[in-house]
Amino acid sequence: MVETNNLIIEEEGAKPLHHVDVPFERATFGMGCFWGIDSLFGATQGILRTRVGYSGGTTSNPVYKDLGDHTEVIEIHYDPKRISYSQLLELFWNNHEYGLCTKIKRQYASLIIYHTEEQKKIAEQSLELERENRAPEEITTEILPCDIFYPAEE
Repeated sequence: MVETNNLIIEEEGAKPLHHVDVPFERATFGMGCFWGIDSLFGATQGILRTRVGYSGGTTSNPVYKDLGDHTEVIEIHYDPKRISYSQLLELFWNNHEYGLCTKIKRQYASLIIYHTEEQKKIAEQSLELERENRAPEEITTEILPCDIFYPAEE
């Protein structure tokens, strides 16, 4: 057994399943319960890894039973040479109910958290396009700057 970049490889000379040294960018989305979206993004080509957790609020150290004003989110590390931020946003818009839970529960809000000004611009353009395409549906998706990501407890 060999350990390389925190990956354990069973056979000497075997290669890791994923490219661990690929430069990546981050994307963070709130799309309802984070377990379903973890499966969606985890199975998408160009996604290097995902983590679920909480973000978008002001409460310190949220946990599942006490989220405060945070939202369940997924943080995605992706290879921008294989999948674009715009393509991730297409998955975002097409795979959750972005107008249902947000008025009732902050926990499952529709949320785009941007990590760069370029992501903010692309997210705002995609929101405007969704509003045009889905009118008269109400879209309650928020776009917020990246702050602290709190990983979900095991």
